[in-house]
Amino acid sequence: MALGTQLKATVDDLYREKGKAELIGGRIIPLLPTGRKPNRTAARIFKSLDDFAEATGQVEACTDNMGVTVPELSSGRESFSPDVSFYSGPFPANDMRFIAGPRTFAVEVRSQSDYGEAAEEEMAAKRADYFEAGTRVVWDVDPKAESVNIYRHDAPEHPITRGRGETADATPSRRFSVGACPWTASSPESIMGLDEARPNPSWRRRREGPVPCWTVRSR
Repeated sequence: MALGTQLKATVDDLYREKGKAELIGGRIIPLLPTGRKPNRTAARIFKSLDDFAEATGQVEACTDNMGVTVPELSSGRESFSPDVSFYSGPFPANDMRFIAGPRTFAVEVRSQSDYGEAAEEEMAAKRADYFEAGTRVVWDVDPKAESVNIYRHDAPEHPITRGRGETADATPSRRFSVGACPWTASSPESIMGLDEARPNPSWRRRREGPVPCWTVRSR
């Protein structure tokens, strides 16, 4: 081996990383901590997803810092660590290990550094990685604008943008209907095209002081 040649990092190296990170191109890429509003936004989304998962027993909601490994993608990426995600299995035999396989549904909540042209390019590249890996839907949540761009695997360049006072279709048979609340949407299953055999809750976001609050209600 030539002097100064750096060995390619592996998933085993990722396990030894002290902070949140992803494995891309054989390198461990640290991910920066986030601020209060992005953190609380992600927490509220997770709580709503987890309540639904517990009620149905059909899926599992994952918090920030969950390690997700995938076969090496064309970008060189071998792992993700979404802010919130939804997964239906299979799960590892050893529950202390990362989960192998793409998220069905992933949420990326923007932090202070996730604005500007360079950040937009990085987020677009990450969404492309998600879809290549097999993720069905990615939410790009903007705490500053209080909006979410919903990207689907079958229309990755045409997001549905949701914000206050707006109504838009999530699928041909499902519609976001806002009314008095900033966002009201059909269930994650309908957004992901998985609603054929699932219950039909709707996802409502309402204001609670300066921090977005997400809860689940039944129709």
